[in-house]
Amino acid sequence: MITRECDVVIVGAGPAGVTAAALLAESGVSTIVLDREPDIIQEPRAVGIDDEALRTLQSFGMAEAVLENAVRNAPIRYYDSRGRLLAHVAPSAQPYGWPRRNLFFQPNLEETLRKHLATRSEAELITSCEAVSLSQDEDGVSVIAEHNGERMLIRAPYAIGADGGKSFVRQVIGVEMEGDTAPMKWLVVDIAPDTWDAPYSAVFTSPRRPAMTIPLPFGYRRFEFKILDGEDPETMAEPASVEKLLEPFYKGAPVPPAQRRRVYWHHSRTASTFQVGRVFLVGDAAHLQPPFFGQGMNSGMRDVTNLAWKLAFVCRGLADPVLLDTYDAERRETAKDMVQFATGVGRLYHPRSRFTEVIRNALFRGAQRIPGGHEYIVQMKYKPVPRYREGFVSASAAEIKDKRSLVGRAFPQPRVQRPDGTRDRLDDVLGHRIVVLGVVPGVAEAIGPDLLASLRAHGGVVVQTHVMPVYRRAGQFDPTKRGSDNDGIEDVYDFDGGIRDLALARPRDQVYVIRPDRYVAAACTTDEVNEVLSELLDRLVTRR
Repeated sequence: MITRECDVVIVGAGPAGVTAAALLAESGVSTIVLDREPDIIQEPRAVGIDDEALRTLQSFGMAEAVLENAVRNAPIRYYDSRGRLLAHVAPSAQPYGWPRRNLFFQPNLEETLRKHLATRSEAELITSCEAVSLSQDEDGVSVIAEHNGERMLIRAPYAIGADGGKSFVRQVIGVEMEGDTAPMKWLVVDIAPDTWDAPYSAVFTSPRRPAMTIPLPFGYRRFEFKILDGEDPETMAEPASVEKLLEPFYKGAPVPPAQRRRVYWHHSRTASTFQVGRVFLVGDAAHLQPPFFGQGMNSGMRDVTNLAWKLAFVCRGLADPVLLDTYDAERRETAKDMVQFATGVGRLYHPRSRFTEVIRNALFRGAQRIPGGHEYIVQMKYKPVPRYREGFVSASAAEIKDKRSLVGRAFPQPRVQRPDGTRDRLDDVLGHRIVVLGVVPGVAEAIGPDLLASLRAHGGVVVQTHVMPVYRRAGQFDPTKRGSDNDGIEDVYDFDGGIRDLALARPRDQVYVIRPDRYVAAACTTDEVNEVLSELLDRLVTRR
């Protein structure tokens, strides 16, 4: 039997598994990724990627590569059963630095990510390799896999199960899925080459047969139809039945050939825990949700973004393993919230009767007439924003109740300018480290030298923001005059005013401690920064 070793073994090479490996590689953590399939599945399953997932891809340089082959800023229209427009949702704001709703072709995305992974010496992808055994002890995890007729033993301190809804890893560690499998079934049809020029997604709500259509790159288009009670799913997926469903959309023109026809049950289920010992679950292995809001893959990206930096800190000796316990505490409830939200959206698509549809329509249109209501819908502000109320966050009871506090939330990503004139998105400055971000002058100078040294020992840095030079006032610090002995402090200019606007909106939050996953661990005044930072750094090394 061949024996291999790495820091983290990952079972499953879908978007979540490969992204986890890429994130860990950025921190120098070695991974072996196993996938039982010989190659990428050439079917577009997930079709939407949001700004949070793109931000994750940005952290290893792949966001632009993925967007090059995506439909950016894709709008979505909602219609009632009589064909009347209920809402046109076209989000234009980019709080996290990227378009909020984008349509992609999953095989292309997976190919892009795998090509990147192949360039990283820290990661190895082994295909046609099926995990058949997993066990763990006090020192690590052992995975036995079959590859090319031989057995391989992989030994690693930690393992990640990214192997989908029927997860082998989840079954082996004895984790149950909680929730429901909806009694309804939906038929998914992908056609190509598409001839219908409708550059938007559309949802046709109906008390009888709701449907939706999504234009995809490379000439593909997806349709989804609810299968009614009493209809035979196999019959509905037959070519003649599919063509009959598609004909109204093409209005006498030839219906493009179906490349894929498949019936899905809709699941609303979440794992009872995302961690057992040294083994972690991510993506569909941890949660399943109906596709009505397109958040299945994106939720998996949030999982690995949260987990990867913690594994990296522990593997590099920057934190005690107790930090890993915060993964389940932070991700499980927020993932469950997204599952429930997607399930609720599905109910809006399928009102029980014409009467309930009329009531829903009235409420929906009325909400858009309320001040701010139209903007709330158009900009997709109804999308749940994850917030971590426990875990590696430091927040008072008042901050937890404060709905506008950024503590436990993702920090926005404005553009900044470095002293040499280079302009970047903020994350490109923050890097894969803990950052103390000063949004008012003098934060860098307020941190004691011993605490700054401790921050540096944990791989962290102070990033001090400044107004652009053209606006500098008398008496304000000129970052170009900072001495070379200030190791651990980096200066940036607030290029587009995003930091300024944040400081004006929340004047008491003068300092933000930002985690490597871009979530805010703490916010405080300059006078409080030493106490707050010291407490957080102590928590990284607190032993059980």
